[in-house]
Amino acid sequence: MTDPQTPAAPPRATMRLQFHKDFPFEKAIPLAPYLRKLGISHLYSSPILTARAGSMHGYDVVDPTTVNPELGGEDGLRALVGALRAEGLGLIVDIVPNHMAVGKDDNAWWLDVLTYGRGSRFAHFFDIDWEPADPALNGKILLPTLGSTYGETLRNGDLQITREGKRGGLVVRYADHMFPLRPEDRYEIEAAGLEAYDPSTEEGLARFHALLEKQNWRLAHWMVAGDEINWRRFFDVNELAGLRIADPAVFDATHELLLNLYAEGLVDGFRVDHIDGLMDPGGYARRLREHLDAAQSSRPGALAGQKAYLVVEKILGPGEELPQDWNVDGASGYDFMDEVSLLLHDASGEEKLSAFWAEISGRPADFHAEEEIARREILDRSFSSQLDQATDALHRVARLDFDTRDTARAAIRRGLVELLAHFPAYRTYANATEGRTEADKPIFARAMEKARQSILPADLPVLELLDGWLGGKPAVEEQPLLRDKAIRRFQQLSAPVAAKAVEDTAFYRHGKLLSRTDVGFDVATFAIDVATFHEKAAARARTFPNAMLTGATHDHKRGEDVRARLAALSEIPDEWIAAVTRWREAAAPLRTETAPSAGDEQILYQTLVGAWPHDLDPGDAEGCRTFANRVAGWQEKALREAKLATDWTTPNEAYETAARDLLMGILTGPDAGLRADIAAFADRIGPAGAANGLVQTLLKLTSPGVPDTYQGTEFWDLTLVDPDNRRPVDYAARETALARAETAEAAAGHWRDGATKQALIAAVLGERARRPDLFSKGAYEPLAVDGPLAADVVAFARRLGDESAVVVALRRTARLLGADPDFGLTAQDVAGTRVALPSHLATIDMIDRLSGRGVTRSAAIELSDLLRLPVAFLVPAPSER
Repeated sequence: MTDPQTPAAPPRATMRLQFHKDFPFEKAIPLAPYLRKLGISHLYSSPILTARAGSMHGYDVVDPTTVNPELGGEDGLRALVGALRAEGLGLIVDIVPNHMAVGKDDNAWWLDVLTYGRGSRFAHFFDIDWEPADPALNGKILLPTLGSTYGETLRNGDLQITREGKRGGLVVRYADHMFPLRPEDRYEIEAAGLEAYDPSTEEGLARFHALLEKQNWRLAHWMVAGDEINWRRFFDVNELAGLRIADPAVFDATHELLLNLYAEGLVDGFRVDHIDGLMDPGGYARRLREHLDAAQSSRPGALAGQKAYLVVEKILGPGEELPQDWNVDGASGYDFMDEVSLLLHDASGEEKLSAFWAEISGRPADFHAEEEIARREILDRSFSSQLDQATDALHRVARLDFDTRDTARAAIRRGLVELLAHFPAYRTYANATEGRTEADKPIFARAMEKARQSILPADLPVLELLDGWLGGKPAVEEQPLLRDKAIRRFQQLSAPVAAKAVEDTAFYRHGKLLSRTDVGFDVATFAIDVATFHEKAAARARTFPNAMLTGATHDHKRGEDVRARLAALSEIPDEWIAAVTRWREAAAPLRTETAPSAGDEQILYQTLVGAWPHDLDPGDAEGCRTFANRVAGWQEKALREAKLATDWTTPNEAYETAARDLLMGILTGPDAGLRADIAAFADRIGPAGAANGLVQTLLKLTSPGVPDTYQGTEFWDLTLVDPDNRRPVDYAARETALARAETAEAAAGHWRDGATKQALIAAVLGERARRPDLFSKGAYEPLAVDGPLAADVVAFARRLGDESAVVVALRRTARLLGADPDFGLTAQDVAGTRVALPSHLATIDMIDRLSGRGVTRSAAIELSDLLRLPVAFLVPAPSER
């Protein structure tokens, strides 16, 4: 056993907690004993550095040199770590190297840049193009923060010169935004008097305008950002400015505190947010690892060979693998989340669901077609400026060579659009001197193949040039710097385009089955078989055995058990299609002739069925209203993200009202028939959804990798997209349930409360704590299965020397379980199917940790003797250890 004062290394299991002003560090201190009893080895924290006041997530950092005072500051962090260490727990921290929050008066570095422009000591910290194509912005920073045009804002008196701070320095104020003036202009204002800049007079207006034109920044309406902004944002968010983290000075300034916390032994590792936003993700990861390794020797109680745990948030495209030379422990779990989701879906249901979606919505059944449409729209509406910057960089490359200098800028831009419209991954990792990596070559080749088919024939030669310039051919002697800049511009554009077009647009448009549209998912793939799941697990054991595995995150579109329940629809597509057809007819009086669309209505029904609370009676008026308000929050976000009938920039209030009226009419209206029918259907697939939930949980806890549990999801996770998935967690109920020490099978007697899921987690993590090396280093060995359910049984052993554990899980149970309120399999349900055991286990007694039942020694286990739940976790009986 590990020393109770020393956290496990690498982590055995993590739990992600979201800290904010209403849930500071001190609120987590009493949870430390509960986490230990559940089997967690490390608390995995949301970002802890000082973020914008009131931040509910921590990704809008304004000061990376201090621990967020709203969370308790450094003293609060030390108190939390003390409580964790007392229980033998460690701490993993989420970090944000890509960007900082800007736009208000709380980021000293950004304000210094606004004050002194290119002369600021922080000017090189932010990814600013100081020499853009627009001469009006040369040497200036565009600030697209105004709610109306610059002229209207100025004339209306919404801009005011005020005195700020202890010394009464002069600044320009607009709402809660502050824009510092150049020092030399402050003296001029003092001499003339503030009244001289009163915009209510023509003379004052002209003087005020002239003053503003001299600043190192230029104010503009917020809607011009996508077309004109000259600094890199996080996606298309004007309040988050990209950092040049590849600059050693920027790295040191933003990481000094974090590395000190690690060296002191307060933090045990990091999860890196949005690593693909960086100029050189691999270089950053290696540099961070080098610093962590250097700090390792100074850590209290440092052990030889022990390393910091380091994982990265990385969206992996189809067939893409995390580069092994980054020197990280793996990705943060989206890939596993997708794999286990695919496993739970029935491939035979895809054709009917696709046809139904296309018929009812008029949208493409093929996700790639939907994705291409979204990519083109997003490029045009949100990233036109970044596209222009990449175009300009490539145009400069073209002019270096007399053979290519006549290549038109507009043709280069059109070629980039076609590449980005078909790009199958977030980004590639090329540079000018080494070209593309072997892993990048097939990704770019797929994009080129599609682009050749869609581009104007006259532009085909330009497309081939782009292929070479963007890493396909080595740079000649005079080109490396310009080529590197062009490649960087392209790679830092492809990532946000993918995020906004795919996850934040196409995912909300594609309603074939919502369980297949979540962060990091390969939506074009509907299902995989058991053999493919085994292959992926075995590959991870070889390459990243300590990668993080998760089923739910702070970023998910819907909770892991919502997805698990909706996956059951793939098994019964005819029932689902009939139900939606029936509901649409019944709901006709609740909608207008034109709104909401049939596609949006069908997506609503999936959401209601998938997220319907286990304990919600359709006759409970208050409960239905509470649920309706939760769904309404999701609905507004989903409709606006889809950008079809409404969006965030120009909300279509009439359409949104019609959609909300339909929702409220269903859940709170006087006619309860439709509401009861939807609730009955949720009950119909509830047991199958719960079975899927147990399957995905067991596989997460036992597959190669470090399992993470998102806060509160040790009970059923029927949440929707944020902020719904960040609601307060009832930890008291979870502590009470854990204290009952029931087996998962016993807790299944009251399965709707979620305690059976928690009991499963505690049982498996308890075994991981007793035999940590078995799960962190042990081999992954698929087991042979035969019988009528063989295609649906996931069976494998984890083995290390003489130690073993066996996992058995049954997927696709909708037809077996039906609406059975007792939630259990019978011997007849699984008769005739058996799992072959490894020879070394066939001669020993074993016990199922999820039921407490012993297993008779045999070369094969009959499922009829083993499964009452759809899962089993077999370990040697105590007498055999």
